[in-house]
Amino acid sequence: MTKKRIYLNAFEMNCVGHQSPGLWRHPEDQSERYKDLDYWVDLAKTLEKGRFDGIFIADVIGIYDVYRNDKTASLREATQVPVNDPMMLVSAMAHATEHLGFGITCSTTFEHPYTFARRMSTLDHLTKGRIAWNIVTSYLESGTKNIEIGDKFQHSERYAIADEYMEVCYKLWEGSWEEYAVVRDRERGIFTDSEKVHGISHHGKYFDVPGIHLCEPSPQRTPVLYQAGGSPIGRKFAAKHAECTFVSGPAKGPIASYVKNLRELAEKEGRDPQCVKIFALMTPIVGRTEEEAWSKYEELTKYISYDGALALVGGWTGLDFSGYHPDDEIEYIETNAIKSWLKMLTASRPDKKWTVRELANFVGVGGMGPVAVGTPEQIADTLEEWVEETDIDGFNLAYAQAPGTFEDFVELVSPELQKRRVLKKEYTEGTFREKLFGKGKARLPEEHSGAGYRRAGSPV
Repeated sequence: MTKKRIYLNAFEMNCVGHQSPGLWRHPEDQSERYKDLDYWVDLAKTLEKGRFDGIFIADVIGIYDVYRNDKTASLREATQVPVNDPMMLVSAMAHATEHLGFGITCSTTFEHPYTFARRMSTLDHLTKGRIAWNIVTSYLESGTKNIEIGDKFQHSERYAIADEYMEVCYKLWEGSWEEYAVVRDRERGIFTDSEKVHGISHHGKYFDVPGIHLCEPSPQRTPVLYQAGGSPIGRKFAAKHAECTFVSGPAKGPIASYVKNLRELAEKEGRDPQCVKIFALMTPIVGRTEEEAWSKYEELTKYISYDGALALVGGWTGLDFSGYHPDDEIEYIETNAIKSWLKMLTASRPDKKWTVRELANFVGVGGMGPVAVGTPEQIADTLEEWVEETDIDGFNLAYAQAPGTFEDFVELVSPELQKRRVLKKEYTEGTFREKLFGKGKARLPEEHSGAGYRRAGSPV
């Protein structure tokens, strides 16, 4: 077994039904408390007790309305709607913790970089450098009906926008304010040396941003950068920009292929192929005995929502499954949108014929990722096997029951991982980037493309 350190994020969303449609109906589930700040504060404390590295908060702009070409199923089943803004949660959770990192999902398609950069710098200041940004380009066309973006929603166009978006952000975060621009000289009455603050003079295809960044440099300047694109263009984007990536798939084989390809692409960008930390989706169902764990799992499956699951899949793939019988085999469905997804799904069972019903049941607990069921020792074995066999660095752990999945993991699995010396017993000091990559590495490394926007002579 590997003794490589395992990194852990809790995979959350500021909504009711995230990855397991219908399970909000379970009598012990508390996900309807997503509007209650106390819920998020308590969760953050629990995760820090379990030595999680961060909480990774997903978000979508739009609703899942592909299934039956209607919003009804998503609303009825609470399939990622209603959904609140993830940024609003961070200050309270950060105040209640000392070390936990916060990964926030924000879209380059729907957010302007100038105002977005200020919001992230603000959070980086307030959290003392514990902020990460999950860079997404968005995939729900329903969002474009409410935010006018013209013809910019094509896949390749979205990534072209995102690349320039990153350039604007790097200029604001890394280049606008020199390191010692803020002098706070009370005697001379000078707070900021204006000669050391610079407009970025950006004039591109998609954005014109001539002015200065509105915030003084935060502890990390640029937040830790996550990215989750799985397409060829998404992987190329990640190889250039991402410090961490998130990948979802049901089997080790496809995940290992993704990891190998991404590390090769990062090396082509002049980066250390191991400099990108890769997190895979997994949902743990843990019991003190194997019988107890499987009993929990079987109980959860009673609450799976068939319509909710297919509404979720419809949003992910752009394919409406309502026209198919539950026992139809999905291998006969020919759409470009779902081919790669089906390939990844069937890789774990190449001899199996998946039906629409089985697809809904698979997504019903754990969404796009695998479900690990067992004792603390068995769950730990599974996590170590995945790290060993795929070369991932850690996991985005999703919940089946909120917050019980995380509470069980912290109580039962974290101590087992610590006993095996693959999960830290204590946090190191410093920013989120330092906790992930080492002391003294609070800022983007020199080989990162964003570091090229620093002004000459600026210290790292």
